[in-house]
Amino acid sequence: MATITHLNGNGVKPNGHGVHAPPLSKEAQALDSSDLDLPDIDPSKLTITLANDLKPLPPPESLVFGQTMTDHMLIMSFDPTTGWSAPEIKPFGPLSLDPASSCFQYCPNVFEGMKAYLDPEGRPRLFRPDLNMDRFTKSTERVALPTFNASALLELIKKLVSVDARWIPKKRGYSLYIRPTLLGTRPGLGVAASTHALLYVLLSPTGPYFPSGFKPVSLLASEDAVRSWPGGTGGFKLGLNYAPCFQPQRQAAKRGYDQLLWLLGEERRICEVGQMNFFVVTQREDGDLDLLTPPLDGTILPGITRNSCLQLAEAHTTGREPLDTLKEKLHPSERAITMADLLNFSNSGTLLEVFGAATAAVITPVGRIGYNGSDIHIPTYEGGLGPVGRNLYERIVDIQEGRYKHEWSVLCSE
Repeated sequence: MATITHLNGNGVKPNGHGVHAPPLSKEAQALDSSDLDLPDIDPSKLTITLANDLKPLPPPESLVFGQTMTDHMLIMSFDPTTGWSAPEIKPFGPLSLDPASSCFQYCPNVFEGMKAYLDPEGRPRLFRPDLNMDRFTKSTERVALPTFNASALLELIKKLVSVDARWIPKKRGYSLYIRPTLLGTRPGLGVAASTHALLYVLLSPTGPYFPSGFKPVSLLASEDAVRSWPGGTGGFKLGLNYAPCFQPQRQAAKRGYDQLLWLLGEERRICEVGQMNFFVVTQREDGDLDLLTPPLDGTILPGITRNSCLQLAEAHTTGREPLDTLKEKLHPSERAITMADLLNFSNSGTLLEVFGAATAAVITPVGRIGYNGSDIHIPTYEGGLGPVGRNLYERIVDIQEGRYKHEWSVLCSE
């Protein structure tokens, strides 16, 4: 026989961080949160509730990306009548959301991906977090979610990392992955921007993407499905950009390829490598090297690693900060790259390296690309990475882990 339990009111707090609010007028829904004189995120109101029982730390070698969470999380919510709630660091646990929340129906879901690292003195550091916060803000605006003070959020993230700093592995190449997430939580099925939101931050220790050494991946150039298009959302970090990629990825795997190379238009313009930015290194007639990547035209995610590669290449070539073992000048260029260009580079013998760049792996070498029924083979190198990819990887990781002094590395305790 069924057991019936009666609950008062709505029975459950829709987002676990406030009460069910009455519906707003059309005029109120048309307002951006920045138009309202409401409280913003305020780090001075932070409350911290520490877990009574801390989880045991797993061996670093056993870590699988995104599977292990730390002891605590950061959480706060937005209500159109009261603004942002007081932020809270609390023990990691489940959320409580109204089943009619906007995030479940129309996907106003935004997230970021960043990492914390330990420097040689054992202090937690972040890598260019200002760029993550800028991208997070722009993605939030793109799906009309309530906006927030990005500097205040970053201050709270630093505090969360400091609370759970014991989770940052002490080995080179290991880090603490940080996942800020913003969900639209307006309760109701009406097709409109979400007037309510839930913002939380998770931490997850992670190891190197290639624990046994770099292994070049294979790509299948996607001639049917597209990841993004002009005027769309490809240049923003939104959950809705990822799910449509899963089915084409499965098809690529069935054909023996590791990832997809996303193309666009009749000219077969290259966009991204899976969920990474695309780079190609070519030999110039004068002996220098070109580092090419597609421009940020709205279809390309503005990756932090992408930006770092371009700036490091320029610093190397101008002599401001030479890369350790790269003798040639490296000229960065943001320009459209088509499959015809890639074939010409390969046939002319000027194609030297192809790699993807992203937060998770930093640099991922590419070994072959399937296109029009045949493979384009990329030159291979001892250790998996070519000289450009390896120099960029080493310099970025050294900056991240505080071994190479650079303004991009930010202490959490500051």
